[in-house]
Amino acid sequence: LNSNDLWVEVDLEFLARHGCQVTREYEEVVTKATFPAAAAYTRAYYHLDLTEEEIMGEWEDLAAHHYRDLVELKPGARALLEQCRSRGEEMALFTACRPRLCRLALARHQLEGYFSHVVFAEELGLEKHDPRCFQALSHTLGVEPGECTLLDDSPFNCATARKAGMHVIGVYDPCYAGRWEGMQDSCHRFVHSLEELVER
Repeated sequence: LNSNDLWVEVDLEFLARHGCQVTREYEEVVTKATFPAAAAYTRAYYHLDLTEEEIMGEWEDLAAHHYRDLVELKPGARALLEQCRSRGEEMALFTACRPRLCRLALARHQLEGYFSHVVFAEELGLEKHDPRCFQALSHTLGVEPGECTLLDDSPFNCATARKAGMHVIGVYDPCYAGRWEGMQDSCHRFVHSLEELVER
């Protein structure tokens, strides 16, 4: 999904609502965190008089409209899914997105049938920048890490998955433009668009 900019908007709207200013330090932490961890950090960082559940509830409400009605697929995403399915390749979706929001987007784009598994990072209880997260994922899928290929637009996730033993294809996203050179170093392959992976 083209959802990274969406979360920038959600963060800005949430912080403005509570009279807070976004900082570079804050961005560095929350862009790598699962939903519960990000909520805990936000509450502590800004000394908010809200529970973590209330913070997550506000975020979900702000984001739901985007996931249900607006968010689009990355160019080439559907064609790549079709290509993999036609080859009989088993596909799983692994996400730090909230289950409710993820399911809204899957329904919007009718993607449910492509995936044998939909795994949520928060249900594993591990951050996606922790190599144990990808080891737990492969265990959930019933395969060894080396049998998996991860496609991801986050440099943090790509580096961590490679440490866990997965084959990694990094996908450029403007949200991480300042880190794209380092991301190339942490991936086995790097593409600027999923369209590059679709055979003509």
